Amino acid sequence: MTCKIVDGNAIADRFLAQTKKYIEEHKIRPKLATVLVGSDPASETYVNIKKKTCESAGISVDIYKIEPNAKKLEELIGKLNKDQDANGILVQLPLPKDINTQKTIEMIDPLKDVDGIHPINLGRLAYGDESAPACTPYGIVKILEEENIELSGANVAIIGRGVHVGKPLYSLLYNRNCTVTMCHTKTKNSDRITREADIVIVAVGKPNYLNADMIKDGAVVIDVGINKVGGKLVGDADPSVIQKASVLTPVPGGVGPMTVAMLAQNTLNAYIRQNEK
Repeated sequence: MTCKIVDGNAIADRFLAQTKKYIEEHKIRPKLATVLVGSDPASETYVNIKKKTCESAGISVDIYKIEPNAKKLEELIGKLNKDQDANGILVQLPLPKDINTQKTIEMIDPLKDVDGIHPINLGRLAYGDESAPACTPYGIVKILEEENIELSGANVAIIGRGVHVGKPLYSLLYNRNCTVTMCHTKTKNSDRITREADIVIVAVGKPNYLNADMIKDGAVVIDVGINKVGGKLVGDADPSVIQKASVLTPVPGGVGPMTVAMLAQNTLNAYIRQNEK
């Protein structure tokens, strides 16, 4: 079986072009405020990628770099919540260990939560409201739709129950009539579950975790992992899955570009909601 390798960059470019077209036609300038706490090189790289990509779609991006201080972070988020020019607020994760991530997320005005991970937006997602969906999960769903993968009635296995990928992804797929099983560290016989799945989505942060023996012939494999091994980026899926998968997202160049494209789209949508009359 020939496995199709998804071109995530090409799909992302199409969505970015749609965002840019809307912005140009309506002569608007949405603004994203990105908060970078501390001096983590990887986070700085990701923030710069997001800035460059969003600006290419017509979105203005301001980066706020602050020291790892919970009180100063709270003050900055409070200021940005009140700033009418800042349509979206993104706090780059992960945060330093001494800063409470969940508390920080909850400080953000849900209307400006363009990462889609505020508890209110996650709750709305569970009820079918996708006005502010989590970026990576929504990007995954859009990849599946763009690749014409039948979702209604599909058996889907999600490996990983994280609040930023696994849980919102469950809601998005459930909303599309998938039968979804979420596998985690306490799941028994997870290999049996993944071998029966039409679509396997792996997001565990373990290099080469998912191998060919864990999927069935013709399965669609979505690799969300980003791991550094020997100076190279590798995913959570082992290269052996290409022997049996019908579709595979690569790392890099698969899900990652779509995450940023959805960030741009969410920022535009936040602008629209905030300016509704």
